[in-house]
Amino acid sequence: RPRSHTVTTTSSSFTANLSASSSTLAYDREFLRTLPGLLMVTEIVLGLLVWTLIAGTEYFLYPAFGWVMFVAVFYWVLTVFFLIIYMTMTYTRIPQVPWTSVGLCFNGSAFVLYLIAAIVDASSVTKELDSHNYNSWAASSFFAFVVTSCYSGNTYFSFISWRSRTLQ
Repeated sequence: RPRSHTVTTTSSSFTANLSASSSTLAYDREFLRTLPGLLMVTEIVLGLLVWTLIAGTEYFLYPAFGWVMFVAVFYWVLTVFFLIIYMTMTYTRIPQVPWTSVGLCFNGSAFVLYLIAAIVDASSVTKELDSHNYNSWAASSFFAFVVTSCYSGNTYFSFISWRSRTLQ
């Protein structure tokens, strides 16, 4: 006896949404021309200097430099991540995230922890500690303070942006 088969096809709106949302990412060239964009690029370049100057030494023998390395590498990776987010305008595709608050928390925490790391770095640099690493550690200390000032600038701009969003 032949069996009858019933085939039911349903259409989902998921595929339509998927194809609409998978269009090419936007690229915001103008972001790099703004002061926050320039500060972010400076944070990346000088943050890279901070951790490479320390990484080229025997920093692992001194816990203070391990802390500086942690802060420098952690915020370097996150800053690169946020630069990609801003350059590709991904924040416009994820409106559920409060980007102004996220930016303020990120830049504020980077400022505070980098300030602590820069102070620890500067206070740990002595010629008696390890004379052949002195110049690298002194340079990393200088650049850590410069990166700290960049993060303080971006914290200010993030605060202004956050404040203007909360007043609306």
